[in-house]
Amino acid sequence: MPPPKRDYYEVLGVGREASQDEVKKAYRRLALKLHPDRNPGDKEAEERFKEASAAYQILGDTERRAQYDRFGHAAFDQQSGFSGFDFSAGFEDLFSDIFGDFFGGGRGRSRGRARRGEDLRYDLEIPFEEAVFGCEKQLSVPRWKTCDGCAGKGTKSGSAPRTCPSCRGSGQIRFQQGFFSIAKTCSQCGGEGSIIADPCAKCGGGGRVRITQNLSLKVPAGVDDGSRLKLRGEGEAGIGGGPPGDLYVVISVAEHPLFTRQGKDVICEIPVSFTQLALGAEIEVPTLEDKSKLTVPAGTQTGTVFRLKGKGIPDLQGYGKGDELVRVHVEVPHKLTARQRELLEEYARNGGEDVSPLNKGFLDRVKEMFG
Repeated sequence: MPPPKRDYYEVLGVGREASQDEVKKAYRRLALKLHPDRNPGDKEAEERFKEASAAYQILGDTERRAQYDRFGHAAFDQQSGFSGFDFSAGFEDLFSDIFGDFFGGGRGRSRGRARRGEDLRYDLEIPFEEAVFGCEKQLSVPRWKTCDGCAGKGTKSGSAPRTCPSCRGSGQIRFQQGFFSIAKTCSQCGGEGSIIADPCAKCGGGGRVRITQNLSLKVPAGVDDGSRLKLRGEGEAGIGGGPPGDLYVVISVAEHPLFTRQGKDVICEIPVSFTQLALGAEIEVPTLEDKSKLTVPAGTQTGTVFRLKGKGIPDLQGYGKGDELVRVHVEVPHKLTARQRELLEEYARNGGEDVSPLNKGFLDRVKEMFG
């Protein structure tokens, strides 16, 4: 009578609440440790390897795992132990990952297969004004370009590479290892699937050369800090006739000494004197394009914000402009003449601190809080 099967969770060393990813990692550790190639002639290791593989074939599949959690081994008794399992089916990707290190594995790349070029990133800093009004910039971008000496084929004659005789173009050599079919990277072509007997002198057989490309970039009016501009097809050249990647230009906008941005609006802080706020005045304020007159009514409080319509930043989609927000605040003089001090003291005596509307209101609120 055969010995009872061990619990599959116990075999893999995981709890029943383990995630599918944890189950896979646990099996990977055991497979690396117990694989017959690492334990030649060790029957116990081979049996444990089979046991772990059987456990993973059940617990690694969500539907089978649900059946096992409900009925245990009885759900699969008709398969008569390990003999009913196809240990190689559905495991090729996993084994390529697990055993790639000591088999030189990995899937063949197939030189003839077209592959898209990589995307590139270019960081560009521009002044605040250029972000507002737009500009044109010249970029120098180092990148890979398709070799014009061989049209990207990599051969000296310009003819296509010949199929590798060892792997017949697959980039892999397959062989049977026990009950597994193992794929190993072809050593003759390095997994490319083809061989170049007469490499191009210009690119050395790679099909691409390194260059520095000069490009003209039109920066639209209204771009913001962190904006990305896409130049289609200006990334790395493709491989094997594949399309090129794209170039992404990431905009960084320098700070301005007078303006700060808030969406499409621009904010400007304007210092004014106490008398200008108290008596009212007409002041001149800078805008992004010129200067504008602003009327400050008598009795204006410090921190008041005035809006200048249409004096802000253009919308990227062309829907008009934002506004300029002018915030006024009192500039307290650092030095006073004797006469200025005398007049201010007289003003304080005549007005009295307790009759100032704002001051009185503030003091009343303090009394309400603390009694």
